[in-house]
Amino acid sequence: MSNYQQGSQSGLPEAAVQRLREMRGQGPKPHLFTSDLSSNEFLLVRQAGFTPLGLVMGSSIYHLGFQMANVFQNQEMDVATQALYQARELAMTRMEEEADILGADGIVGVRLNVNTQAWGPGLVEFMAIGTAIKHDAGGNYRAKDGRPFTSDLSGQDFWTLLQAGYRPVELVMGTCVYHVAHQGFKAALGRFGKNTEMENFTQALYDARELAMSRMQAEAERQMANGIVGARVEENNFGWDTHIIEYFAVGTAVVESPESALAKTAPQLVLPLTDSQPT
Repeated sequence: MSNYQQGSQSGLPEAAVQRLREMRGQGPKPHLFTSDLSSNEFLLVRQAGFTPLGLVMGSSIYHLGFQMANVFQNQEMDVATQALYQARELAMTRMEEEADILGADGIVGVRLNVNTQAWGPGLVEFMAIGTAIKHDAGGNYRAKDGRPFTSDLSGQDFWTLLQAGYRPVELVMGTCVYHVAHQGFKAALGRFGKNTEMENFTQALYDARELAMSRMQAEAERQMANGIVGARVEENNFGWDTHIIEYFAVGTAVVESPESALAKTAPQLVLPLTDSQPT
């Protein structure tokens, strides 16, 4: 979990704080919102009873520490795992702090981008970005610890989730950096020319995925979520050794919220008024 504190601006540059305050109309400039929502997403977010407030983001450039691995042993690289988790959480926290300044209830369409920099070995930039939104009627949509809800759902998926009587709570994640043991010469020789499963590799990747998934689920359980939607598992390698890989599990934790369910909209038949036949 991140070190989020409601109202904190400790991780934000002054320029960002000033820009966000001006977007709220605090100063000589008129109120203005920014958004990376498409026109369709914007329409559905508004139909769901929310107003987009602004594009919010958080960034963290992190140096990954060194850890020695046993060449012939499957093992988690704990130092790298912790570094990648902390870097993402710092980026997420700063994005939530920006949403706080705008008075948002939550953030939709969150994207977690990773960039490697040429400034030096072991440097990785993590950036979280999404659109902050606020409920028009002042409903309580924040997470139980007071932070704005975060979700990587699109505007359409967010509308559909509310339609089903659920609401997003938090973008939950789990990560695992794992070293896959090298194959010994004797084992390689014994498999030469044969169709056979590489049990060592299979078990290593299976273990790494399970660790990432279990950590994502543990975050959802801490938020007392009913489930996770849009879950996915990504593979990453940040220029490490070919036998080191990261598995990153991420999804949106949701809770049942019948009071926030939208009025059911029955499918409608739409007939075009123009002649679609070729002339």
